[in-house]
Amino acid sequence: MLMTKQDLDILIVDDTEIVRKSLTSVLSRAGYGKLRYAATAPQALEQLGRQPADVVLADWIMPGMDGLELAESIRQLDESQQRYSAIILFTSKEGIEPLEEAFSRGVDDYLRKPINERELIARIQGVARVATLHTTALRTVNVLRRDNQRLHELATTDPLTGLGNRRFMQAHLESLLNETVARGGVASCAMVDIDHFKLVNDRYGHPVGDEVLCGFAQRLRWSVRPTDVVTRVGGEEFAILTYHPDPAKFTPLLFERIRRSISQNPIKTSEGDMPVTASIGVASYSKNDLLISPDELVKKADHCLYQAKQQGRNRLIC
Repeated sequence: MLMTKQDLDILIVDDTEIVRKSLTSVLSRAGYGKLRYAATAPQALEQLGRQPADVVLADWIMPGMDGLELAESIRQLDESQQRYSAIILFTSKEGIEPLEEAFSRGVDDYLRKPINERELIARIQGVARVATLHTTALRTVNVLRRDNQRLHELATTDPLTGLGNRRFMQAHLESLLNETVARGGVASCAMVDIDHFKLVNDRYGHPVGDEVLCGFAQRLRWSVRPTDVVTRVGGEEFAILTYHPDPAKFTPLLFERIRRSISQNPIKTSEGDMPVTASIGVASYSKNDLLISPDELVKKADHCLYQAKQQGRNRLIC
C-alpha cells in the first residue's frame, strides 16, 4: 500500500542552504510531513544509516561526493537494510548521455533545473510507488526466509534464498511465452552463473557459500523491476525472466547493468566482503520469431552462458 504524503520520509540533499529551504517549503505546502535535509552526501549517508528515507532528493553536482556517488552508496546501504530508497537527482545537464549514466548507477528519476514545482511533486509520487513495491517485496522475502521449514515444503520455492526454483521458473516462463504470443512484446530469459563459486566453498566452507548465494540473490532482486522474476535454478545458477510489452524499448544490454552491479560491489559475509563476478547468457523471444518452448528458450540462454564462460567469464552474451 502506498504511503500517504504525511507518512512519506523525504531527505533533501543540497550544499546550498537556500535550495534546501526552498524545497522544504514547496514540499511542506504540498502536504509532505516528514522532511529532512543534509548539506553534503556524507551527511546524508550518516542520516540514512540511522534512519532510512523513502525518497532522496539530491543535487547531481556537490563538493566531495556527487549525486551519482551518493546514489551508489545508498543502493549499498539499502541492501544492508533490506529496503529500497527512491532517488531523484537535480541537474542542469542536457542530452541523453547524462540520463543513461544516472539510470545505470541506480538513480530512479531526475529533474532538470530550474525545477518545476508541479513536476517535482508528480515525480515524487511516481518514485514513491516504486520504493513501496521494492520494500514490500524485500520484507515479504524476509518473512518467507525466516520460515525455512515451510519453504522446504513448498514445491516451487528454493528454501535457502526464498526465490522460486527451477519448477517455478519453467511455469512462469511458459506463462510469459503465452503472453508474448497473445499480446506481442518480448519475453527474455537470462541465465546467471556466479563465477568460480566452488572456490568460495572450498576456501570458506558451505555456510559462507550459502551467505554468498543469499547475498547474490538479494543483489539480483534489487537490480530488476518489481515485475521481473528472479529464480534459483540450482547450485550457483540463477535465472531472470522479464517481459517488455514494447519491443522497441527492450534491449538485452539492460542485463549488462546487472553484471556491472555484481562485479563492482562485494557481497557482505561473516568472513568479510566477498568480491563476486557473474557470467550471463540471454535469450529472447518475440511474436515474430518461430514458436519456441520454455525448455528451448532456456537451452538457448544456457548456450549463451556457456559462451560467456568460455570467453573468460564476467561478461554478457546475448
